[in-house]
Amino acid sequence: MTDFKLRYQGSALGYAWSLVRPLVLFAILLTVFGFILKIGSTIPHYPIYLLIGIVLWNFFAEATNTGLQSIVGRGDLIRKLNFPRYTIVVAGSISAFINLCLSLIVVFIFLAFSGVELRPIALLFPILVAELYLLALALAFFLAALFVKYRDITYMWELFMQAAFYATPIIYPMAVVVTKNKLIAKLILLNPMAQIIQDARYVLVSPQTVVLSDLTHNWLLVISPVLLVFVAIGLATWYFKKSSKDFAENV
Repeated sequence: MTDFKLRYQGSALGYAWSLVRPLVLFAILLTVFGFILKIGSTIPHYPIYLLIGIVLWNFFAEATNTGLQSIVGRGDLIRKLNFPRYTIVVAGSISAFINLCLSLIVVFIFLAFSGVELRPIALLFPILVAELYLLALALAFFLAALFVKYRDITYMWELFMQAAFYATPIIYPMAVVVTKNKLIAKLILLNPMAQIIQDARYVLVSPQTVVLSDLTHNWLLVISPVLLVFVAIGLATWYFKKSSKDFAENV
């Protein structure tokens, strides 16, 4: 809560900035890709489709970027006090999660006014949010520990996130990719972020949304993005715990 409050301390709009940023990006992308290029002309409720992708991606980007610098940013505290180091990373992820919750309020307001009829399957949405949080937290742990030793990680992660934004179906509809190359579409949806965003659109917006189960009947392949999240949690926890012994000397 302290991290979240300090982030907007002294600003005129305060907490409203957590809503303004995704909405401005949403407006720009909707204008360019929705109204000018008409990429989403075949997608039911494309503005909502786009907004969900942006909100979920923004949380992922904020949680991982905050986590990456969390240990180094609290170097003075780590050198003076003996406490569980993981709490610093978790605090940053919770701060980002509060922003996500505020943004999701806007998403559901848009859903209500756009005439989208919520189906019972929408009750699965919190499970997808939990999967997203665990994925972001796992990467935050790994990046935080890695950044203590290798300061170039921040630039490498920035480049990776730029590429990953366009590799993830946030702007473009997966149906277009399927018509071009079904194998590429399948590979894209094996990415946990792509799977989470598409599944969220499926349960909240339209059953016409392309999900991984539409492209393969192999259920081991269908659940593989979820399995990757749990593998990431295990590896990140192990690496963070192993590296945390040297944090005080290296930060």
